[in-house]
Amino acid sequence: MATGLTIGQLAKAAQVGVETVRYYQRLGLIPVPAGGSGYRRYPAAVVDRLRFIRRAQGLGFSLKEIEELLALEDSDDRVAIRELARERLQQIESRLMDLKHMRALLEELVEACEHAGRQQPCPIVSRILAGDTGN
Repeated sequence: MATGLTIGQLAKAAQVGVETVRYYQRLGLIPVPAGGSGYRRYPAAVVDRLRFIRRAQGLGFSLKEIEELLALEDSDDRVAIRELARERLQQIESRLMDLKHMRALLEELVEACEHAGRQQPCPIVSRILAGDTGN
């Protein structure tokens, strides 16, 4: 009896599609098992690797960064892993600042729109058209 998971079983266990598994294989993020006769079988550990990839994407890591994280984990380079995570954290902090700025600007525009007379152009549309969005 063959051991391991078929690609369909692997995808189901990791809650991804079969095409996602194939895509990650093409990128080298997960191994392609040896062909042999019949179906290729994946070790159960590949489920954890797939879950890691999905969760890392949820944290905003790109597939290239995930590839780097996996390689660094394989080499046990925790310093480099921390540095990569710090860089991602800095990107998130920067994005949060941008989002806060956008929120404040939109709040201002909504408020201006609520108090604008019907004869005046819409402040929201006018400022966006004028490029007056602070970007």
